[in-house]
Amino acid sequence: MLADFIQFDFLRNTFITGILIGIIAPLLGCFLVVRRLSLLADSLSHVTLAGVAFGLMIEKLLFIPINPLYSGMGFSVIGAILIEKLRSVYTAYQEIGIPIVLSAGVGLSVIFISIANGFNTDLFNYLFGSVSAVSQNDLITISIITLFIILLVVLFYKELLTLSFDEEHAIVSGIHASRIHFLFIVLTALVIAASIRIVGVLLVSALMTLPVASAMRIAISFKQLVFLSIIFAEIAVITGLISGYIFSIPPGGTIVIVAIVILIFSIIAKTISLRLQKGVDS
Repeated sequence: MLADFIQFDFLRNTFITGILIGIIAPLLGCFLVVRRLSLLADSLSHVTLAGVAFGLMIEKLLFIPINPLYSGMGFSVIGAILIEKLRSVYTAYQEIGIPIVLSAGVGLSVIFISIANGFNTDLFNYLFGSVSAVSQNDLITISIITLFIILLVVLFYKELLTLSFDEEHAIVSGIHASRIHFLFIVLTALVIAASIRIVGVLLVSALMTLPVASAMRIAISFKQLVFLSIIFAEIAVITGLISGYIFSIPPGGTIVIVAIVILIFSIIAKTISLRLQKGVDS
């Protein structure tokens, strides 16, 4: 079975892409969860769906070949920019930009899908992921995005960390909070767009939050949180891809279910640990 992932190009592309997504999704997810911006991933995922539907619609109606990965990425980045602009408009209610953009994404998705005469196999794969949808060009694009994201997180790690835990202190310290936040949501948009081939648009936000939620029950530092989140995400992704190949089902659902199982075990393990600690103290 594992030999198939090495032997066949499309499976090898999918497996490598899954490994990359398992790194960058929880990496940025840690900052999302700490900043209480988990819904940002949901919002941008729906905007990405609009971009994917737009690309498929243009290809079907005008016969212009557009890679839905690129159109989804473009819409996702535009959605991130709009959220940042709305933050400056609603200064007292900055989070309101997230549901506004999410609603716009859903509305556009419905319109584009309707014009394109409904769902097809390609759109279904983008919604729930696929083990055979990653091409060589997609792998190259996602690899570039992964390197870009890791590089920027390393370069701006201190700023992102400070901004995540105490925005007021970050501003006082001379950090350009608005620029760092803009960079952060654009990176989030790129992660979501890169992840849709494997996890699917509707489930990608789960890969950014569930492994982090599991790691938060165990980790004792932020760096440990990042490390454990990536480990948990990789377990979920690899399990989902293998099961998707064996049972011919979209991998996204299995990835999310495995992540939930890991979360349940982490909660149980933490509860047992606390009870044992209380028993020792008493």
